[in-house]
Amino acid sequence: MTDDRRAAPVAPEELRSHQWYGTDGLRSFSHRARTRQLGYLPEEHLGKPVIAVLNTWSDINPCHSHLRDRAQAVKRGVWQAGGFPLEFPVSTLSETFQKPTPMLYRNLLAMETEELLRSYPVDGAVLLGGCDKTTPALLMGAASADLPTVFVPAGPMLPGHWRNEVLGSGTDMWKYWDDRRAGLIGDCEMAELENGLARSAGHCMTMGTASTLTAAAEALGVTLPGASSVPAVDSGHERMAAGSGLRIVELVRQRTKLSHILTADAYADAVTTVLALGGSTNAVIHLIAMAGRSGVKLTLDDFDRIARTVPVLADLRPGGRYLMEDFHFAGGLPGFLSRITDLLHLERPTVAHATLREQLSGATVHNSAVIRERAEPLADEGGVAVLRGNLCPDGAVIKHIAAEPRLLRHTGPAVVFDDYRELQRTINDPVPALTSDHVLVLRNAGPQGGPGMPEYGMLPIPDYLLKQGVRDMVRISDARMSGTSYGACVLHIAPESFVGGPLALVRTGDLITLDVEARLLHLGVDDDELERRRAAWSRPPARYGRGYGALYQDQITQADTGCDFAFLARQGEVPDPYAG
Repeated sequence: MTDDRRAAPVAPEELRSHQWYGTDGLRSFSHRARTRQLGYLPEEHLGKPVIAVLNTWSDINPCHSHLRDRAQAVKRGVWQAGGFPLEFPVSTLSETFQKPTPMLYRNLLAMETEELLRSYPVDGAVLLGGCDKTTPALLMGAASADLPTVFVPAGPMLPGHWRNEVLGSGTDMWKYWDDRRAGLIGDCEMAELENGLARSAGHCMTMGTASTLTAAAEALGVTLPGASSVPAVDSGHERMAAGSGLRIVELVRQRTKLSHILTADAYADAVTTVLALGGSTNAVIHLIAMAGRSGVKLTLDDFDRIARTVPVLADLRPGGRYLMEDFHFAGGLPGFLSRITDLLHLERPTVAHATLREQLSGATVHNSAVIRERAEPLADEGGVAVLRGNLCPDGAVIKHIAAEPRLLRHTGPAVVFDDYRELQRTINDPVPALTSDHVLVLRNAGPQGGPGMPEYGMLPIPDYLLKQGVRDMVRISDARMSGTSYGACVLHIAPESFVGGPLALVRTGDLITLDVEARLLHLGVDDDELERRRAAWSRPPARYGRGYGALYQDQITQADTGCDFAFLARQGEVPDPYAG
């Protein structure tokens, strides 16, 4: 790795950590004494860049179960480069186990990251994460702290296997669960699937939210080249972690802050990458929030504008056929980006190179079935569309490449569920006699209503329709959807129903029109009737009376602006602490 940024290297007395360790005062004496208490010699740390290694490992996060070892590899690299690594445990956000949703706690991890980096004697940071919310949370906090930073993606797990089939975590879970509900497979097959779906440490190996966000991080320029697709248990993953440790020390010495990397051009390229990958709709919320922390204004309109110019070239599940290991050995993100260089800002810096152009020099694609040629895209336009209309005045999104084409222009009668528990309780009731033409509507599942905007957006299709062969319907909500899922699911309706958005006024039987080509979501009810319904509507009681939840509901913004906390999203100066 080369870098042409040749500002005068930072001197030991210019290091941020120097004010803790290097001054002639009582506090510095105390800091040095306590570092001796930790067992370190003066030669091991004095005058050296102090690198925080933020680790989201825990015993209940399968996506990150290997990060204990990877932190050691990062520290090895830091030592080799002449730095002094310190590992910090931070919140673990397990997409699998944390309820009601780890999205409720994304901003908590962002706060922890920012304040930890600000309050300790830290000159740079290496962030270890990958499970859906950890990538944006870590980068949001690090962007606000604005130190030299490298991100180490957790990496995808090994492909799943069942009998003679290759499985994709999440995607095939939804598929085979519907098969079970339709009576096509039984408990024995499901028990076998339990053992074959997730075979190793690492996050989902489809182009779900985890792989989408780590790819976005690489596109932003905050990882080593190719880092986002290295399988979690591949020896190359440990080498990448050690290389990240080596690199962060150089970034500190070169005075390369995260703000030098996270520019408006970088965010535009991350959006382009996500759309060309056919990535998760969750990336829309997260990238808007991340950009806001970097002082960059990114909107839904930017996503839709870029989507109309970007082809989908990654043939990856859930919208395609292959998995992340296939993508990695087909050339990974460097190979992928080499096919869309005309759509990127090539003169911007990354943590590894002076320019993205230099970083992509020599990158090639080894398998054009996985990473398509421009002349043979999986889709002509980006995989996510932004919808507008009287049902979503502030916008909504749909991953249209993962929906049945027949539903991309559809009008049907609504069937309304007031919350997710009601949906679970009544979806299979035969009385409504639902058909594939009905539009399933779930409300009170947004940022405040969920709470936390859970992944309820892939509303289940009634069992009796599954048995008739129906596998997709138009489904509408203010919730999110797993990036591993699929279907004609309209998501992130803003403003949400819980705060009085138009979704709160929909009644069963109302006609709803979805037209993806026209970017339209329309409720077929006249304005006078909607006003009468609004006058009769009352806001539900607050979800939380105290604690973090009360802070969350007081400060959370809507989906179209990234679901950050208002007091964190705003610009303003934060002083460095006085350590003397």
